[in-house]
Amino acid sequence: MLVRGVKLGVAEAGIRKAGRKDLLLMTLAEGASVSGVFTQNRFCAAPVQVAKEHLASGFPRALLVNTGNANAGTGEAGIAGARECCDAAARLVGCESRRVLPFSTGVIMELLPVERIVAGLPACVADLREDNWTRAAEAIMTTDSVPKARSQRARLAGGVATVTGIAKGAGMIRPDMATLLAFVATDAPVAQGALRQLLADAAGRSFNRISVDGDTSTNDSFVLIATGASGGTMIDSPGHPGFAALREAVLEVSQGLAQAIVRDGEGATKFITVCVEKGRTDTECANVAYSIAHSPLVKTAFSASDPNLGRLLAAIGNAGVRDLEVGRVELYLDEVLVSKDGGRAPAYREEDGKRVMAKSEITVRVVLNRGLAATTVWTCDLSHDYVTINAQYRT
Repeated sequence: MLVRGVKLGVAEAGIRKAGRKDLLLMTLAEGASVSGVFTQNRFCAAPVQVAKEHLASGFPRALLVNTGNANAGTGEAGIAGARECCDAAARLVGCESRRVLPFSTGVIMELLPVERIVAGLPACVADLREDNWTRAAEAIMTTDSVPKARSQRARLAGGVATVTGIAKGAGMIRPDMATLLAFVATDAPVAQGALRQLLADAAGRSFNRISVDGDTSTNDSFVLIATGASGGTMIDSPGHPGFAALREAVLEVSQGLAQAIVRDGEGATKFITVCVEKGRTDTECANVAYSIAHSPLVKTAFSASDPNLGRLLAAIGNAGVRDLEVGRVELYLDEVLVSKDGGRAPAYREEDGKRVMAKSEITVRVVLNRGLAATTVWTCDLSHDYVTINAQYRT
């Protein structure tokens, strides 16, 4: 669904390969609010550094996204290249360069082909329109096998607002703030402070709860935009009557995109939900969930549909919960109780484990029985194809 106040234009700039969409320009209505969260990787890419600087300086009017080249690990030349691309986009949009936010994804440690991006920008401008979200999702793909887009409506006191988003990602997925590249926009009127709260809530419960391979990218960026074009009263705090409904819509779009990334994980054949319950803190629950989600031994067992479930117990025990009482922990595969009282559940049968492991969607539930906190993480299996895709990524 289109979002009033956001236009998107796509081009084939030949950044890495000819004949594919690889350049996206998003223009925003004057006065739109924008908030973003970015990778915590210390080798953060040049566009991340420039985008953070530009975001702090005022209200952005455009987002420029390229695929095929990450412009990361490129030093001062990378910074200069990102700025040059912003300059070129700003001239075409009619704004200051600092009001353009750059984003890149692709191969690391290769200089950005600035001249190709600049040459492709007029085609992006000519293509600008509000109903271009699907083609925009295609333009930001790298190893993705499918474009990722989601949309929801939120009923507010002043009418109905739309929330639409796109994302890219299939590998190098273990967010440490948000993930990959994700852009979500709404036409609801939202003040900057409230927008930051919506963004933090969405990131924490969606993109910060997924893992494909445990690697945090140099380019991870998640941006939330509010154009205000739907009208109504300004949503300026969690106490506003429309805040809860909009938060739910933003979360649904963000979780839908995050889960789509896991389902499209490089070489993935299984979608796995890891629920950790009755922990003392959310952080403790997340640590246990990610210990399972990151374990190559666990993930390869899922790939082979092999109920080698001692690997799950080992991952739980390796999560850093120093005072964990293993005799109180319960482990389930879907509805099947696998372990309790520190060992195999008396009623567990190997054929039950095989039946669950053969499914394409599986829930691992860990009950710690030491508190009231809970969290959920989404992940996938690790297959031979993951190795093939990444071994041949640059060829």
